[in-house]
Amino acid sequence: MLSWFMPENTEERVYQLKKMVFFDLLDTAGRVFIVVNHSENVEIGKRGFLPEEKKNGLVLVFNSQMDFRWEEEGIHANLVFDGSKHRCFVPMADIIAIYSPEAQAQFITAPGSSDPKRAEIRENGSSVHGSEDIGKVVQVDFKKKEIK
Repeated sequence: MLSWFMPENTEERVYQLKKMVFFDLLDTAGRVFIVVNHSENVEIGKRGFLPEEKKNGLVLVFNSQMDFRWEEEGIHANLVFDGSKHRCFVPMADIIAIYSPEAQAQFITAPGSSDPKRAEIRENGSSVHGSEDIGKVVQVDFKKKEIK
């Protein structure tokens, strides 16, 4: 496994894994797609997220010829939408999928899985978005019961 070089902190481990998958797919296929979760921390220039993208996420394409910076806090890039350049920033916590159709490979994380605020909300018994109470979930005991 990769644990010999991975930091002990889970959030940092997921960050390093996302980075490794991104660059390995970029080197292998020449381009890589990322799915970005809608968040107030994501900057998509003046364009922003369209209504459908707010629900399902925004797909961004990066290729080996593009000028972008992968930094500790996220990806900085100037991306083109409808012929206009937009200054963009995507935090690591808001990258929920990385994939390459050419390599037939994908890496998926839960939205906000490495965001401590969202994890705290889930631990306190609310949904990921904090709007629904999950106290009504039926718990099933899968222990083997003796049949008489």
